[in-house]
Amino acid sequence: MVAAAAAGIAGSACSRGVEHTPSPSTSGAPVNPPLQFPDGFKWGVATSAYQIEGAVTADGRGRSIWDTFCARPGTITDGSSGAVACDHYHRWDSDLDLIRSLGIGSYRFSIAWPRVLPEGRGHVNRRGLDFYDRLVDGLLARGISPVATLYHWDLPQALQDQGGWENRDSSEWFADYATVLFTRLGDRVDRWLTINEAKVIAEQGYQYGRMAPGRSDLRASGAVIHHLNLAHGRAVAAFRGIRGTGRIGPCLQLAPCYPADDSPEAEAAALAADTTENALYLDPLLKGRYPNLSSINDRVSAGIEAATKDGDLVVIGAPVDFLGVNYYTPVVIDRGGRPVQPHPISSAGWQQVYPQGLDDVLTRLRRDYASPEVLITENGVPDDPTDSSQPTADRARVEFLGRHLRVLHQAIGEGCRVTGYYAWSLLDNFEWAAGYSQRWGLVRVDFSTLARSPKASASWYSAVARSNSIPGD
Repeated sequence: MVAAAAAGIAGSACSRGVEHTPSPSTSGAPVNPPLQFPDGFKWGVATSAYQIEGAVTADGRGRSIWDTFCARPGTITDGSSGAVACDHYHRWDSDLDLIRSLGIGSYRFSIAWPRVLPEGRGHVNRRGLDFYDRLVDGLLARGISPVATLYHWDLPQALQDQGGWENRDSSEWFADYATVLFTRLGDRVDRWLTINEAKVIAEQGYQYGRMAPGRSDLRASGAVIHHLNLAHGRAVAAFRGIRGTGRIGPCLQLAPCYPADDSPEAEAAALAADTTENALYLDPLLKGRYPNLSSINDRVSAGIEAATKDGDLVVIGAPVDFLGVNYYTPVVIDRGGRPVQPHPISSAGWQQVYPQGLDDVLTRLRRDYASPEVLITENGVPDDPTDSSQPTADRARVEFLGRHLRVLHQAIGEGCRVTGYYAWSLLDNFEWAAGYSQRWGLVRVDFSTLARSPKASASWYSAVARSNSIPGD
């Protein structure tokens, strides 16, 4: 999950100005009939380790870059950290019961690298690895399909001290870490995601300094982009070598990128933004080459070019089994190249609510990237503080999910190969730089007692998962 805006993906949408999709009418409108999804469609919920686990010093876990970043004054909105979070590390068993009680058939979680390899390399912390072993077995015992993310932003601090993702060796460190997990869990995990949102890591962590490790160096961010791509490719190669029973793919945050008006200047600016924000990640992974780098920042492109060695793109572009797509917001660019926000904004501040953008993303993938199998690995919205005086009556989230799932159903009908959807998130949690000031969960967490209380959206989504259809409204 991200805590800052990300720009998007250009396609047929870039040939027109901004279009607005009206909200569903609440009175006098025809009732929408239930929409059935294909047999075997996976309904899931998603989380990440640092956002929910807590227990940052338990059972031999090493320090991560987020532990370090949170300790710096002024980095987190409310001065908090993920030290306790939802205490999922100790409450995992009841949390899995909660998922089962909702009738959710798949769970996307991430594995904390410093919990498994406290120094990032070498010594394997058996107690940390045993935690994920129990988690996977617990999911399977409840009939829930495990989807594991190898890296969701919590690099071991020991590796950051050696240069982190700026160091080319980071791709080898990552492949070694992945091999440990494939060896231990590869006979039971259904799907693996390699790296969550490389774009956000590079932009927010290395260009703007808003997330760990808090760097602001454009050239370094270019090297990081390439090394993250290379790490993905080497993890895929390691997985093929282990011959696990599951499947593997990347996880990218994508968004449609629209011109704010019909002017040639706005259209050109939107296309340039697409290169910077999306083709830079899609093309090497799915086409085995970088896009034309002339339209991106010259310091970023210089970092990419300097980091790229002969043979790297062959490794990066190795075939994957599916693509994980996180969709939150479109990006709209004016004729001066500036982002604007013409659509309704969620309480996150950066997120424009525009469901049609999901169809545009999926159509682009089908048209320009050989129609890969897609999992929607994140999609969600924070609580609207004005929604209700009752903390579990999250009407805005129910509407958000319903509108996006109707668009998703439309995209599948148009031929997009989408086989699963994962709502972000199961639990209210530590929302990165926003701390605990935003609540993205289907389930409310009282952060003073850590009690879990399903919201109205949890009940609504449970009905969707059980019926494999969107109810009429």
